[in-house]
Amino acid sequence: MDRRLSLDVESAEAAPYFTWDAPVTNGEIRRALREGSIDERLHWLARILREARYDDIWAYVSLRRDVLPLWEQLRPRLGRRRAMFEFLLDRWQRAGLL
Repeated sequence: MDRRLSLDVESAEAAPYFTWDAPVTNGEIRRALREGSIDERLHWLARILREARYDDIWAYVSLRRDVLPLWEQLRPRLGRRRAMFEFLLDRWQRAGLL
């Protein structure tokens, strides 16, 4: 596999920039999110939420389908981004969007 990291979040063959320490492609990440064990899904969801640029997150995951159902398990894995997502979810909920 070509290990040049890429900003391309669409191409299945591209190695996403936020996986600098793991030899994985966009296609493999999407497959793990779709078909992986709960541990694999939590790993990649947390990694994406923690490490990807905000706009790129939504190219991989859906808030309602992926994030909300596992939110309590994801929260402790979000590191410095945890407060940001807690704030966003709170505001979206108050606005009636969730």
